[in-house]
Amino acid sequence: MSALAVIIPSPGAGPVAGTGPDSSLTLAVLCLAGAVALGLAWLVGFLSARPIVNHLVDGPRPRLPLFWRLGAPLIDPLAAHLAPWLSAATRFRLVEQLRRAGLDVVLGPERFVAGRLLAAGLGGGFAVVLAHPFGGPSLLLVAASVALAGLLPRTWLGDLIRRRERAVLRELPFYLDVITLAVEAGLNLAAALAQAADKGPPGALREEFERVLRDVRAGRPRADALRAMAERLAQPAVGSLISCLIVAEQQGGALGPVLRAQAEQRRTERFQRAEKLAMEAPVKMLAPLLLFIFPCTFAVLLFPVAARMLMEGWLK
Repeated sequence: MSALAVIIPSPGAGPVAGTGPDSSLTLAVLCLAGAVALGLAWLVGFLSARPIVNHLVDGPRPRLPLFWRLGAPLIDPLAAHLAPWLSAATRFRLVEQLRRAGLDVVLGPERFVAGRLLAAGLGGGFAVVLAHPFGGPSLLLVAASVALAGLLPRTWLGDLIRRRERAVLRELPFYLDVITLAVEAGLNLAAALAQAADKGPPGALREEFERVLRDVRAGRPRADALRAMAERLAQPAVGSLISCLIVAEQQGGALGPVLRAQAEQRRTERFQRAEKLAMEAPVKMLAPLLLFIFPCTFAVLLFPVAARMLMEGWLK
């Protein structure tokens, strides 16, 4: 009976432990301890992780994105458990997107999905921590934070693909000019590609040419290496160039006129794209003008008139 009296307090005995003002302090201490333990686990895993072996031949490996480098101790074990759960369609779609972004060598579909899950978890955790001083987060806020944080890696990948495609189309005429000059100077196609990769500006196209040369040195036929480059970039201009080069080389035709015609065509297409963007600019500026600039301008212009009318008593 005395034990029951200790466990079950009397009505006038005061608040039960855990329901008073000390509960918020206890929860904050537990959250801090969990964050410290998670940080120590990440630090131990990051320091003890083995560096990834570079399996590319005679060339640097593309750099892993910062988020996946920092979260590797948490992402890699999660990716190992996610591998059996990814469907073939999802895996094929992610591999295609990573290939177009130039990250297929260092970032697989399992690691990308694991990174998205980690980002979603971090978003939910930040929402809980930030909303705790204000009475705790609502379920809707946590769900919205998780969804938004989980979509950020996908949005980042799409932006990276678009930037890479624009860079390839912008750099292609210059590289074609370099390859044309090298071929007309007496070099074969492989030596001309090596000159373009050596002398050209750094960028996506230079990385692709270097990858083609590495594949050829590793024993892959040059036509297959060029076709793989066209598949990775997924650009009609690059596909047309590769097809012309392969056909001209197989039929024994001169590469100089083919390359010069391709360079002229790519340069013309670049000017046409610039003209198209210049014509689209006024239409894209119409919505910001109507929503933000025009109202502010009218407010500034009409304020003296409205103030004068108030002073004269016309608006009373």
